[in-house]
Amino acid sequence: MSSPYSKSSLVAAVVAELDAGRTPARELLRDAVRALLAELARTAPGRSVEVRVPPYGAVQCGVGPRHTRGTPANVVEMNPVTWILLATGRLGWADAVASGRVQASGNRADISAYVPLE
Repeated sequence: MSSPYSKSSLVAAVVAELDAGRTPARELLRDAVRALLAELARTAPGRSVEVRVPPYGAVQCGVGPRHTRGTPANVVEMNPVTWILLATGRLGWADAVASGRVQASGNRADISAYVPLE
């Protein structure tokens, strides 16, 4: 993470922008996404599920069979704003999946046990 802000202040700044109806600065959003992805990897160690938040990052997490090459069997993908909302509890897993804001494939792709992170 290249930002001078702490993880909590990065996330708070992005959430404040979103709550105000504004688009967060690209660098701020990027750093907050990466910080929350790193937190997910830390709190849900493993390599069973790949969580992708293009264009800012991806991590592998969750217990189970390790993915090593090619397309992972268990993938969760979403846009940066959806990831921020999901990771902070402003959007629930079931609602995110049902609305199509999160694409999840594979029998281990349900990461609802790990979110929200904070």
